Amino acid sequence: MTALHTKLWRDLTRLRAQVLTIAMVVAIGVSGFVGMFAVHESLKASRDAFYRDNRLADVFVGVKRAPVHLRERLAALDGVAEVKLDVVFDAQVDLPGVVPPVTGRFIGLDLSAVHAGRQGLNALTLKRGRWPERGSELEALVSDRFAAARQLHPGDTVHAILNGQRERIRLVGTAVTPEYVFASQGGAPDDSAFGIWWIDGARLTGQFDMQGAFNQAALSLHAGMPVTAVRSQVDRLLAPYGSVGAVGRDGQLSAKIVDDELSSLKVMGTVLPAIFLAVAMFILNVVLSRQVATQRSQIAALKALGYGDGAIAWHYIQLALVIAGLGVVSGLLLSELIGRGMLSLYDEVFRFNGLAYAMSPWLVLASALIAGLAAAAGTWTAIHAVVRLRPAQAMMPPTPPAYSKTLVERLGLGRFLTTGARMVVRQLERRPLRAAFTVTGIALAVALQISGAFWLDAIAVIVDVQFRQVQQGDVLVNFRRPVPPTVVQDLRRLPGVLDAEPYRTEPVKVSLRGRSEDTALSGYLGDARLLRVVDEQRGAVAMPAHGVVLSALLAEALGARVGDHVQIGFRLWNRRQVDVEVVDIVHSMFGKLLYMNLDAMNRLAGDGDGVADAALQVDPAAMDRFWAAVKAAPTISSVFDKAGSMEAFNQRTSRNMGVFSGILTLFAIAMAVGIIYNAARISLSERAWELASLRVLGMTRAEVSVLLLAELGGELLLALPLGAGLGYLLASAMMALMSSDAIDFPVVIEPSTYASAGLIVLAAGVASALLVRRQIDRLDLVSVLKVRE
Repeated sequence: MTALHTKLWRDLTRLRAQVLTIAMVVAIGVSGFVGMFAVHESLKASRDAFYRDNRLADVFVGVKRAPVHLRERLAALDGVAEVKLDVVFDAQVDLPGVVPPVTGRFIGLDLSAVHAGRQGLNALTLKRGRWPERGSELEALVSDRFAAARQLHPGDTVHAILNGQRERIRLVGTAVTPEYVFASQGGAPDDSAFGIWWIDGARLTGQFDMQGAFNQAALSLHAGMPVTAVRSQVDRLLAPYGSVGAVGRDGQLSAKIVDDELSSLKVMGTVLPAIFLAVAMFILNVVLSRQVATQRSQIAALKALGYGDGAIAWHYIQLALVIAGLGVVSGLLLSELIGRGMLSLYDEVFRFNGLAYAMSPWLVLASALIAGLAAAAGTWTAIHAVVRLRPAQAMMPPTPPAYSKTLVERLGLGRFLTTGARMVVRQLERRPLRAAFTVTGIALAVALQISGAFWLDAIAVIVDVQFRQVQQGDVLVNFRRPVPPTVVQDLRRLPGVLDAEPYRTEPVKVSLRGRSEDTALSGYLGDARLLRVVDEQRGAVAMPAHGVVLSALLAEALGARVGDHVQIGFRLWNRRQVDVEVVDIVHSMFGKLLYMNLDAMNRLAGDGDGVADAALQVDPAAMDRFWAAVKAAPTISSVFDKAGSMEAFNQRTSRNMGVFSGILTLFAIAMAVGIIYNAARISLSERAWELASLRVLGMTRAEVSVLLLAELGGELLLALPLGAGLGYLLASAMMALMSSDAIDFPVVIEPSTYASAGLIVLAAGVASALLVRRQIDRLDLVSVLKVRE
């Protein structure tokens, strides 16, 4: 072992507390990077394998009703490799022991093809039970997530209203499909309120009078074929039959939600670890710069003995690399724990064929390289100082700094400060760069805590807006086909119904100056109360008697402004093309949507006054009787229970966001401890002679501790408001990176979130100060003063 190796070991031993705290910060950065990217890679690999093995289609399109002989024309389109036609309808499902009805999406299965192993596109994977058989009893498979949420098992019996007839259905198994990784009626997935049911296709087509017809198609494309070109061909072919517009995988609801989740993971795995590694660079720089300053005589002796600048510089680089190496090893072990824990949460959400945690070798290499580069960059200033030192110069004590009056003293404010306070102010002002780095590092710990906790605030606002302001009613119902607006009179006669309002939603294509979007147009009563449009700044917006109201996201996509005229093409029924003035733009959270007065919409559509949806307000004391009446109503095909959906949404998000926020809180505490403890230890090593002298002059341990720790306290107090501002900026940046073109989430941070983040970091600072206080109490006055001499 060479002299430099011996010195390296002794330095690591002497600085073990600082080495461990720096390595801890590096470990957190590495664990976040590796853990989140490993989960991302594991989910992506499982998703891709699931899509490939079960042959997820490339293009999806819904249609009102089209003849099956169009299969040949669809298959003949340029670039199309395979076509699958389906019959799909939503219906009420009455579960045993459950009071409110739920909505089921019923899809017809070609049982002969299934039993022969020829499923085609969007194939099912049987998870439990067996395939349905054709017979007198109607048998079904149900989506595995819905079965788990409702504790359904093969052999259970349910009832459903299929086209006005109550049918008894026997559950024979559960399945998953890439088409419905996330099952949703158009909003957030709700596993307990919406499930996918597969039954005999012949029975389903007969039940809904769809013999020789289909209402949903899926197409796979030849490799390299642009999806956009095929979509336009499909739209032209199916437009006469009421096409709602073809979409690719990027527009298919389930696939889009999966992609958004993966994108969010990638953002989290990039932004947050970068913060930790930047902080580790700063701490390494300060610690090693201090090492060089205190080891000037040792460096001079080494140079006098023949050690070159490169060898000495490499010694300090090795010190940094050892610390980084400890952080990488610890981080890889921690990433395994974090990654598997996160994957277990996702395993309940992503029902792929298989989900296994895998850490790619490139992640290990990349984390080691990034940490190594961060350590080398952090030691650059110290290395540069080593190279510049000449042996004779290094043997001499460092030149004392030239002190002058501080700004506070020059302003005449020094007389208002105690002697100790003036000493603290002098320390802060005479080392402004170090103080700035320390304040920034602590502020980043506060910001990190805020960035993990603000999601709960944002979700609370989303729930408030969507469930309490937009939907003030308790229940939404959908009818199998349009009914007269007078149906609200019948709905008001149902048990417990206090009020009812009709509304209408139709698929449309909206165009302006060469830009177009496939979206939905909703028509509300002018004085709608139970379901209405809400602007984030203005509140509820009444529907004008004429013109159309655009969401801000749609207006941005079209480049539309108030006063412009947009072209709206109705896709169902009469399929009219109309020109409508934009009379308002509302800032809503979800969707590229249009809104209009119901009467004006009916006039423009030219297909009568029928409505297919209604919002109801129900007396909570009469909900059981109300649900019993709804289950007996053959014209109601699906329902949305606000209370049940809110409960399910809150349970899912509070658990997942709670885990995520808890992890970031622990990371923020570790980061704060690492910064504050190292800053205090470095300050102690620099001022040990000064503090020891004050002790000899009669100051108590508590008074000496205050002089040292008050500087740290001042930096901590400066960091809290800065951290609040950085937290808002970090939350905004993360939200912008994870947002999509159909979601406009607000950045909402409650005062309690700022307060809790500040208190948590403040507590970490106090704990670190107490650790350093023990070091101050243990100062050996004789040895410290001898070193100075």
